[in-house]
Amino acid sequence: MRNAEIKRATAETDITLALSLDKKGDAVINTGCGFMDHMLTLFAKHGAFSLSVLCNGDTKVDYHHSVEDVGICLGSAFAKALGERKGIMRYADVTIPMDEALVLCAVDVSGRSYLAFSAAMPAQKVGDFDTELVKEFFEAFVRTAGVTLHIRLLAGENTHHVIEAIFKAFARAMRAAVAIDACNPDDIPSTKGLLD
Repeated sequence: MRNAEIKRATAETDITLALSLDKKGDAVINTGCGFMDHMLTLFAKHGAFSLSVLCNGDTKVDYHHSVEDVGICLGSAFAKALGERKGIMRYADVTIPMDEALVLCAVDVSGRSYLAFSAAMPAQKVGDFDTELVKEFFEAFVRTAGVTLHIRLLAGENTHHVIEAIFKAFARAMRAAVAIDACNPDDIPSTKGLLD
């Protein structure tokens, strides 16, 4: 089983996160931000991952530190659970609709961190959640996961729908990219012989 547990404590957040890439869709999420809880719950469901996140953060300031640090921990958990990335499909892309919203997400689990994020948010807030934090989350994730991630908003008017489509597309792309390649289950998918 490809599992990881990450503990991270700073002056701003205290996080415990557990991830299983092979256990289906269980989610126990408490980040202190209801909207982020919703996004991570649907990420686990659509990614078919088991995910547990407990974050005690300085939410009296805002959600910035909590969202960013959960992204750091989730990326670290993927990197740890994947190890040398042997046998994975590596690449995946999906296009996901959510009512009027349409999002393309493409991923390369390459060992190299890069984010291309082209998704202007229609509104600055969803409830009390600052929508600029979506990009912050993904920047933190790719930095620690060693993943190249492209997210492109193709259509969308409702900000909740846009962000939900982004997280669903991200989940489906990661699910496909980290799946074991039945034809090459013992190979590292690179001519270099390693992914870094």
